[in-house]
Amino acid sequence: MTTLVKLLAWLASHSPRRAVLRFARGIAWLLSRVIRLRRGVVMDALKKSFPDMPPRDRATLYNENCAQQMLSAAEMLRYAGGCRDELASRLTVEGRDRAETANSAGRGVLVLIAHYGNYALLAMHVQRLFGYPLSIVVKKLRNAKLNDLWFGQLAKDGVNVFEAQNAYRACVKALRRGEFVGFMLDQNRPGGSGVFVPFFGRPASTTPGLALLSAQTRAPVLPVFMRRNPDGTHHLLALPPIDPPPDHKPGTLLAYTALYTRIIEDQIRAHPTQWLWWHKRWRARPPADRENEAAEAASALASLQSTLPQ
Repeated sequence: MTTLVKLLAWLASHSPRRAVLRFARGIAWLLSRVIRLRRGVVMDALKKSFPDMPPRDRATLYNENCAQQMLSAAEMLRYAGGCRDELASRLTVEGRDRAETANSAGRGVLVLIAHYGNYALLAMHVQRLFGYPLSIVVKKLRNAKLNDLWFGQLAKDGVNVFEAQNAYRACVKALRRGEFVGFMLDQNRPGGSGVFVPFFGRPASTTPGLALLSAQTRAPVLPVFMRRNPDGTHHLLALPPIDPPPDHKPGTLLAYTALYTRIIEDQIRAHPTQWLWWHKRWRARPPADRENEAAEAASALASLQSTLPQ
């Protein structure tokens, strides 16, 4: 498998960029129109997330979402094959100064990211763009060889990898060194290890780990997203940093987790083709004794937002 990936990376990097991306769109056409990869999962999620959207528009969104995933894969292959400066030459950055603001206290920065746009290339460029060492919390890939290849690519770019399991202490140490730590917050958590917050109007089990880390280390949270423009260029957006929660009481962590999740939702609503709709985000369901937790989170979020600077 790794040999095949390396061969594809070599071919992608030694072929004209336009031809590679055109080929990626062709693969996406097969996946969406013929194989219909995860179409049921995506269409169900889109129907519940955008109930007023016409079915034809949801189908179009699904098709383009497949294209976005294949374009990201093609870009990653070109990057891994040697086209390492290609993204930098086709990237605009908004809010670069916010990274300096976030780290002004020297406590490190927690970078809120999501499976949005080409998030893999984003991870490899945060260090270059903002000038701080970066670590990211990731889950192991199921294929061990691909996992080693992916981790090795990150290491080549100076990105430290913390495996999600038992990553807390490593994150704390990195923050104490004044580093940036990337944190994905848009994946389903087993019901017993997450809190339920609103996401597109439905309870979504989400880790409170980001809010807890911020509260305990006093490191602010910097939301960063990179989207692909229609012309194939990319735009990186760093939003204003969010001050740490004032304490780590359960209600406070719930409110801040809902806030971070709302920020991700706002970005997805603005550019819905960019998010990884293939993931079963709402798989976990609240147990009977926590059915009202998402409603409580929504109420806590409303109170929190009224106190935040506009």
